[in-house]
Order: sequence, then structure tokens, then C-alpha cells
Amino acid sequence: MEINKGYFNQESERLIFRKLTKEDITSWTEFFNNNNRLHFLGMDLSRGKEVLAEEWIMTQFDRYEEKGLGHLAVEIKGSKTFIGLCGIIPRELEGENEYEIAYSIKPNFWKKGFGTEMAKQLKSYGKEYIDTKRFISIIHIDNVDSIDVAKKNGMTVLFRTEYLGMTVDVFGVKKNGTDE
Repeated sequence: MEINKGYFNQESERLIFRKLTKEDITSWTEFFNNNNRLHFLGMDLSRGKEVLAEEWIMTQFDRYEEKGLGHLAVEIKGSKTFIGLCGIIPRELEGENEYEIAYSIKPNFWKKGFGTEMAKQLKSYGKEYIDTKRFISIIHIDNVDSIDVAKKNGMTVLFRTEYLGMTVDVFGVKKNGTDE
């Protein structure tokens, strides 16, 4: 099932969004270098950055096939520099089917506005093509940078819960743009 082929070929002002490939695994291992925010992910970090990068990307291929969605590679226009991943991820959370706007950026590209640009592009795409009442972002309560991105994307806290063994706030925005 594919929601819309345009999902895998998006652009924003500075960024290009594309399907991940197996060739992206090596570059994605850079995400795990000098990254003091990894504890916000709920992953078993003892397994090694190569294993984690490969599993993260390979999981997307299943999502692409089953849901027509998943994390996308994000590159800077012109240079084709691979800076991170973002995507709309179907989730079941507290008994509800949700669509999460998710984003992760390599540490060298933090604090440049890319997370906000990614999140806004995904919300824009989702509003046009996905039949849902709202979009969410699941964020560790101490991840202030991701919280800032969610707020800039028009989201507010809906509720606090446990997710992947962590305390998180679930931020949300209705499809029509208002908070819920």
C-alpha cells in the first residue's frame, strides 16, 4: 500500500526528502557519534552504532512496503549532504491509531533549523494526503530541542505516558492546524 508516491520525493526550502537505501546505512552511523541525546530514543545502545543504524534503516523498508510511509533520508539541496531522517510513522498508542511526525538529525547539523523545516514539511504533506484527525510527536520529557521543534510545528502537549520504557509527552496538532 502506498499513500502517495509523492511522499518519497518531497522538498522544502533547503532540503530534499527521499527513500532510504541500504547505501545510507554507513552514513547513518554518524548519528550515533558524539550524540548526547541517544538516551531519548529508547534503544539498546550497547549493541553498537553499526547494528543500530542498519536496523533503523532496514525497518523503514518494511514500513514502506506495509504502510507506504516511514523515515526518509534528508539531504541539503545542492550538496546532497545526508543530514538526518524524518518521516510520518504509523503508530498504535494507547489503543489509538496515530501518525507520528518523527525527526532525527546528525549532531553536526543541530541548531540550524533543519528539524523544524523537516517537521513542517511532513505536516504539510500529511494535511494534504493522510486521512487522520491529528498528527503527533512522541518526545522524551527532557528532550528540549525536540520539544521546541514540536511547538514550532504548532503542536501542544496532549498527554504524558510511558513509551519504550521512557516518560514521554505526546504532542499533537489537529489536521486542520489547531491543537487538540
